[in-house]
Amino acid sequence: MAISETPLSTRTTQLTDIVLMVSPDSFGFNDQTASTNTFQSKLSPDSGEICHKAMTEFNTVVDLLRGNGIKVVVCPSRTGVNTPDAVFPNNWISFHSELDGIDVILYPMLALNRRAERQLDQVRRLVPWIATDSSHVLDLTYHEQSGRFLEGTGSLVFDRRRKVVFAHESARTSYQVLDDFCAKTGYRPIKFHAYGRGGESIYHTNVVMSIGAEFSVVCLDAIRNTQERHSVQGELETLGVEIIPITLNQLYSFCGNVLDMQSILGRNRIIMSTTAYDAFTENQKRQLLNHGDIVPVNIPTIETIGGGSARCLLAEIFPGKHN
Repeated sequence: MAISETPLSTRTTQLTDIVLMVSPDSFGFNDQTASTNTFQSKLSPDSGEICHKAMTEFNTVVDLLRGNGIKVVVCPSRTGVNTPDAVFPNNWISFHSELDGIDVILYPMLALNRRAERQLDQVRRLVPWIATDSSHVLDLTYHEQSGRFLEGTGSLVFDRRRKVVFAHESARTSYQVLDDFCAKTGYRPIKFHAYGRGGESIYHTNVVMSIGAEFSVVCLDAIRNTQERHSVQGELETLGVEIIPITLNQLYSFCGNVLDMQSILGRNRIIMSTTAYDAFTENQKRQLLNHGDIVPVNIPTIETIGGGSARCLLAEIFPGKHN
């Protein structure tokens, strides 16, 4: 069903009350991304059973978000192509109201089968007030030809109000593409490197940190370089958000992969997985509750096999200026 009304998005440009979600119609273990994502696990159930479980989890998340006052645009996966990770649309598209001349950005992705997830025309049909003129779409996908990638709000963690973007360099996040992004949008980059328990590069920035309206969950322990760690922490302090630090073990429970939203009534909703919720300490939960209601979603199949969590399912939609 198409959504005709625009998001509220009046209290702050950091939050919105509507998201794009893509159903996991061909969900499964993606061999093309496994080498760069240690959070993925290949389990024994057959593909049909895995896909059914993922679809059940997906539908439950949609219902739960809507029950909490979040509008959800559900888009099917593209037909005729193999897109096991289509449930993570935030890696190929982002929507913007804070940019002059740009409403939608399309991103270059590492895995060949993930590039097939892009379907802007279908999204336009579902949300007809976004980017009807292609001149207001910033298409960065040409960087794929040079083997350079920037995977949307997986690679980029925005403070939209002040046009600051945090990005951890990895196989999926090229500083060259980041610099191109910043030159074309006016964002100021905060660059750093983050590593897991075994010294491996974390695959996406949004596993390391998130920024809400008034808080940031961040794993400073993953940033080994002292200067980079101080830079990230100092910038967050300058932005005026409450810093909620998490440990490396909590990072592996997707505690950094949360999303602050507003309901249609203007209440803050902090979306996270039940895995993350169970890993937060009681004190951390109290800190988060000072900023909004926590909405845990149960997605163990999607997390385990897909290697992404709650924030990865959600592409926030902001009203463009050129409808």
